[in-house]
Amino acid sequence: MDLHVISIFPGMFSAITEHGVIGRAMQQNVLQLTLHNPRDYADDKHSKVDGRPFGGGPGMLMLPEPMTKVINAARSQAKTGAKVVYLSPQGKRFDHAAAKSFAKQESLILLAGRYEGIDERVLEHHVDEEWSIGDYVLSGGELPAMVMIDAIARLLPDSLGNSESAEQDSFVDGILDCPHYARPEEYDGQSVPDVLLSGDHQAIAKWREQQALGRTWERRPELLEKIELTDQQQSLLDDYLKDRNLDVSDLNDS
Repeated sequence: MDLHVISIFPGMFSAITEHGVIGRAMQQNVLQLTLHNPRDYADDKHSKVDGRPFGGGPGMLMLPEPMTKVINAARSQAKTGAKVVYLSPQGKRFDHAAAKSFAKQESLILLAGRYEGIDERVLEHHVDEEWSIGDYVLSGGELPAMVMIDAIARLLPDSLGNSESAEQDSFVDGILDCPHYARPEEYDGQSVPDVLLSGDHQAIAKWREQQALGRTWERRPELLEKIELTDQQQSLLDDYLKDRNLDVSDLNDS
């Protein structure tokens, strides 16, 4: 995947490019990341990219000219058809489905804003989509961009050491992941569930699916409203709730 990021703080991205999944994906040429600094396209000697907004008010706004130039530069280097995505609290909510969609694209340009944002004329004429990672405000778009890159990179072929890791993550099937245990078998007075020690792969798979459904019901019940459970899944969930003396009224009361 050919990925471009526009930011006045390109150094921040060393946190992901030099470590972990993204660093490995870049080393294996699964992902190519190019950074573009708007300051390189400012005309004045101070590389100024911000100015006072018309109408007054606090804060500064990113100027249209250097932002337009850097976006055009990124487009010229990216593969044909690359979308320009602006990280904004006003954008659509980024989720696993969005990550899967982006992972299928050959090229992508992420625009990280700063200050009070970017001149609206740039957004109207040079940005294709706006995306948000949550209903809160950050100092800039760099961290959201890193979140998106990490989520997308995990879904690229050969980016993970074990391709099944991404398939078993939370939200892949619309529900949360099941609990996981590692050695030793007993720790701090607590033991690993017997089924995980049984060697019965069918029973283990059934237990994991049941735990995932039950955990989702308890922690993120709204996720279950978005999917249609099979008869087997509903039976697993019913047994989970019965074992814990839970029912729908317990959830509503909480």
